[in-house]
Amino acid sequence: MPDIHIHREHHLGFKEARKVAFSWAEKAEEKFDMECTYEEGEKEDLLTFTRTGVKGTLLVDAHQFEMKAQLGFLLGAFKDRIETEIGEQLDALLNAPHPSAKKPAADKKKAATDTDAGKPAPKAAAKPAAKAKKA
Repeated sequence: MPDIHIHREHHLGFKEARKVAFSWAEKAEEKFDMECTYEEGEKEDLLTFTRTGVKGTLLVDAHQFEMKAQLGFLLGAFKDRIETEIGEQLDALLNAPHPSAKKPAADKKKAATDTDAGKPAPKAAAKPAAKAKKA
């Protein structure tokens, strides 16, 4: 049986890594009709996934993701493609902004005067006040 082994280091911490693993499991269930079982632990979680032709695990902790999978005979012919796609999915999830991540500070507004010409900047047109809706 062809084996897949994917390892990814991360700096998300355990809580965020768990969210990424849940997200991956949801996508695997939807896109590949996988049956996923998630077991939470104190220091690491274990995601077990299976479907006809594939079975494997995803070990999740505060510093890494470790995926191991065995492909059946028919899917074995597509091992490289499957391994690449799973790696890309994990990379995308690991690099995606997470809701708990801090947002960058807003840019400061431009000064009231145009420093190049020494003239005051044009004033913005006044916006009409919003009308209150009556119930």
